Amino acid sequence: MWLVGQVEWAYGLAEDLLATALPRRWAHTQGVAERAESLAGILGAETDTLIAAALLHDIGYAPDLVDTGMHQLDGARYLRNVVGAEDRLCRLVAYHSCADNEARERDLFDVLAAEFDVERPDLARALTYCDMTTDPDGRHLDVRDRLAEIHSRYGSDHVVSRSITAATPCIVSSVRAVEAALADVRQADAG
Repeated sequence: MWLVGQVEWAYGLAEDLLATALPRRWAHTQGVAERAESLAGILGAETDTLIAAALLHDIGYAPDLVDTGMHQLDGARYLRNVVGAEDRLCRLVAYHSCADNEARERDLFDVLAAEFDVERPDLARALTYCDMTTDPDGRHLDVRDRLAEIHSRYGSDHVVSRSITAATPCIVSSVRAVEAALADVRQADAG
């Protein structure tokens, strides 16, 4: 498993914030972290950063952290302002799964952009892949099934559904890019 250093700290923080208050969100979070661990072959030394971000990506849903209603921004602010997390983790959480689309829907894009820079595209794509191929119960699924699940959970008029619709090309592109990189690694290992 992955309980060392930064990852161990992120696991403990996420567990404290989500396990009791939002057990299904905690199950999803653990599944996202397991997906992150599976990307070690393409990320190498960056894997721990991705796993930590995967563990922290949804902490903004914790009832005590909700401020703007945009969980990505609320979680990133908590990481930056309360626990003093490193900037990379804050950026990954702030923008995970093409969150700029939700920020636009909520009229928070200028706030998000003023407070947090974007993270390197390869890590952002990897976190999107992990989140968008993990269902609410922590199981792996296809990105199209995950998008359909989100729409069915929120309903077509909800801000999350509208933002996911706008983000779908970014999300699918991110997932396909990571899948291609994984296929390249498997092919290189086989050859």
